Amino acid sequence: MPLLARMIPAPLVVDVRRGALADLGAILADQRISTSGRVAIAVGSTYGPIVQATFRDGLAGADWFTVDGGTINTAIKLVEQIRRERYDAIVGIGGGTVLDVTKFAAARLGLPMVAVATNLAHDGIASPISTLDNDAGRGSYGVPAPLAVLVDLDLIAQAPPRSVRSGIGEIVSNLSAIADWQTAHALRGEEIDGLAVSLARTAAQAVMNHPGTIADDAFLCVLAEGLVLSGISMVVAGTSRPSSGACHEISHAIDLLHPGRRAFHGEQVGVGAAFAWSLRGDLAMFDATVKCLHRHGLPVRPAELGFGLEEFEAIVGYAPQTRPGRFTVLEESALTPARITAKVNTFNDRITATLEAQ
Repeated sequence: MPLLARMIPAPLVVDVRRGALADLGAILADQRISTSGRVAIAVGSTYGPIVQATFRDGLAGADWFTVDGGTINTAIKLVEQIRRERYDAIVGIGGGTVLDVTKFAAARLGLPMVAVATNLAHDGIASPISTLDNDAGRGSYGVPAPLAVLVDLDLIAQAPPRSVRSGIGEIVSNLSAIADWQTAHALRGEEIDGLAVSLARTAAQAVMNHPGTIADDAFLCVLAEGLVLSGISMVVAGTSRPSSGACHEISHAIDLLHPGRRAFHGEQVGVGAAFAWSLRGDLAMFDATVKCLHRHGLPVRPAELGFGLEEFEAIVGYAPQTRPGRFTVLEESALTPARITAKVNTFNDRITATLEAQ
């Protein structure tokens, strides 16, 4: 008998608005996540005091833990701290670092996790992946996706603008990642999931085509919802493929080769996506990507990430090694050192031509 439907794990609650944090207690109770209020709440050092003040008279049964850093050791330390007591759930309140550490801890302890985002720098808000620094550099760990997602725009407004803009680069890079996935499907027979593609593409196009800026609540809502959808697309696909291709390989290469000089993840994947479109020769998508990134004040040239062209050539050459077995336009192009030099110079010249033509 053919399967007429499929079950997809998705958040019970997605709440994006001003003041969303104040309803955390009600959401925990109403959704039967924690009727007793016995939850472990992980916060970062920046927003910890603010968040705790918000719930001074509520969530009396909660215990608070401070996350200091985004390493695997930090996550294991949190696991050991929380393991000492019995809790119904774990709540992570913070930026990407806090949420990734909390997701990892929840997975290790077998507890449901609620994500409260205080930043929109990346698409890990609702994703089944936890990215943590380790002895080898940086690793991605599979974890259950959050059971509920809250994005309080009052907190987002207090985040550094550069970090919020980074989320734009992250979500726009989906379109390049999808192109890589489709190529791998056509040339290598790699299985592709149309629903995951639809979610990731719709999220990216909504952000790319929105006329607003990070100063507008309407745009922030679209960006936040897009990042959530991008995370769910990875849940649907069972892989990071809908949002990770050559763009992310280039970003991973920067992290590994220049750990002391890396920029925000979304800034790096944005430049990586623009380079990938140039490498494919898709000038329409190249122009659209460069114009979007530039309009929102994101880097578009290697120099704006702090790298000379020769350094960027080395990054491109190393990038395929960061994800062995993943087929993207970098692997398809079979780049030699001489071709990389030519392609990087062409990329840089095309950026100048695109911006001058605006």
